[in-house]
Amino acid sequence: MTVTAERAAALRELLPPVPRRRTRIGLVAGGLGAYWPQFPGLLPQLKESSAYVAERFQRMDAEVTDVGFISDAQEGAVAAEQLRRADCDLIVLFLTTYLTSSMVLPIAQRSHTPVLVIDLQPSERMDHASFDTGAWLAYCGQCPVPEVGNVFRRAGIPFRSVSGWLRQESAWRRIEEWIRAAHVRAALRHARHGLMGHLYPGMLDVSTDLTLLPATFGSHVEVLEFDDLRHRVEKVSEAETRERTALARRIFAVDDSVVDEDFAWGATVSVALDRLVEDFGLDTLAYYHRGLDGELHERLGAGMILGASLLTARGVPAAGEYELRTSLAQLATQSIGAGGSFTEIQALDFEAGVVEMGHDGPAHLAVSSRDPLLRGLGVYHGKRGWGVSVEFDVQHGPVTLLGLGQDGDGTLSFITSEGTVVPGPHLAIGNTTSRVDFGRDPGEWVDAWSATGVGHHWSLALGHHTADFRAAASLLGIQHRDV
Repeated sequence: MTVTAERAAALRELLPPVPRRRTRIGLVAGGLGAYWPQFPGLLPQLKESSAYVAERFQRMDAEVTDVGFISDAQEGAVAAEQLRRADCDLIVLFLTTYLTSSMVLPIAQRSHTPVLVIDLQPSERMDHASFDTGAWLAYCGQCPVPEVGNVFRRAGIPFRSVSGWLRQESAWRRIEEWIRAAHVRAALRHARHGLMGHLYPGMLDVSTDLTLLPATFGSHVEVLEFDDLRHRVEKVSEAETRERTALARRIFAVDDSVVDEDFAWGATVSVALDRLVEDFGLDTLAYYHRGLDGELHERLGAGMILGASLLTARGVPAAGEYELRTSLAQLATQSIGAGGSFTEIQALDFEAGVVEMGHDGPAHLAVSSRDPLLRGLGVYHGKRGWGVSVEFDVQHGPVTLLGLGQDGDGTLSFITSEGTVVPGPHLAIGNTTSRVDFGRDPGEWVDAWSATGVGHHWSLALGHHTADFRAAASLLGIQHRDV
C-alpha cells in the first residue's frame, strides 16, 4: 500500500510536484564469448533474454542506460567507461550464462556505483531429455554468481544478487525492490537540504554534523536565515495572499477556530516559502525559530505550518524543530511513493494495545484519511507563537516508520519498524495523529524502538517498506536496524 491514487492525483493537480532529477539505472548483459563459435544458436537466445530484461527495465520509473551485451574483458572495460560517464544510481549486471569475473569487475570498480547482479534463466527448468550443451549453457547464469561474489568481496565491493527465471514475477519483485532502493539513493545523493533558523534549545538528539551528510550521501546542506524568508515575505502581494488562501480552502476543511488574519499570514508565508525553495533549489527544509514577544521572526516561525505542509505535498518535505535528519527520512519515504509525515510518540493506549503518534506542524497531506483540517491555535505547545495548524488522522492500514539515526562514532543508520494504523479516538488539537498497532505490548515496543538510537522524530509512511529501506541502506553504505 502507498499513497492512495485518488488523493495523490488530486494533490498533484492542485500542487504540481517540484521537478527532480530522475533515478538513473545502468544495465549491461554478458556471457563468455568463447561459447559463440562453439554453439551458434546460444548468443541469439541470450540476446533475446537480455532484450526482454531491457524492456522490463524501460517500463520502470527510471532513466535507463543500456550499454548492451559484453563477451570479453575488453568489452567489459568499454561498458565500464560508458556507465561511469552515465553517473548511475544503480548498475544492474545481467549474467546470461557463465562469464569470467574479469569481465565485470571493472564495471563495479570504475563506476563507483552499487551493482546488482541478476541471473534469470529462460524458464523454470531445463528439458533434460532434449537439451544439448548449447541449450544447457543458456541456463548457466547462476554458475558465475559465486565467482563474482567472491571477487567483489576480495575487491572490497558490496555484493547483492537476485537469482530466478526470466518471467518469474517473484524475482522481478525482488529486482524492483532494488530499483526502489535506487530511488532513495538518487534522492539523497543529489538533494539540497535547507536548514533554517536554529536548534530547538535542549534537543540534543536533533543536532546533526552538517559535514556528515555530504560525506555519507553526497548531498548539500544550505544554511539559511529566517531573514531569507522575511525578505521574501515582504515582497508577497495581497493578490498572491488571496490566491494562496483560496487554494488552501480547496485543499483543507477550515475550522471555525481559524482567525482570518492568521489564515492570511500563513498564506503569505506559504507564498514566500515557495520562492525560498525555488531560489535556493531546495529538496527538503528543516526549520525552527523561537522569537520573542510577537516580533516578526516569531511570527514567521509560527506561520510556517500551512506553507510547509503544502511544500511537503509537492515533494519537498518540511520538518519543524530543526529536524534535518527527519527531513531526509521524509525525502527517502517520498522517493518510493509512500508519503512520509513528521511524527513522534504522543501517548500509549495499553487498553487498545496501540502507540499513538503524530506531531504539530507540517504534515504530508496525501497520507490523511480524510480532507485535512486547518485548526486555529491560540498558543503552540512548547513553541512561541500562534496561528493555524494542520490536523488529520492517518489512513488506516500498514505503515512503516523510518528514522535516520546518528551513532556515537558519527555514522548514520536507517531505523525502521512496521505496524498497522487502526481506528480509535484522536485528539483535536491541531496535530496529525495515528494509532499504530505493532503487534506487541506498546510499552515493550517503545523500549525496543528507543534502544536503536533513533531520535524522537521520524517519518511515518504508508505501506510496509522495511525491505526497501534495508536495500537502500545497502546502496548508501549505511547500517539498517529494524524493530
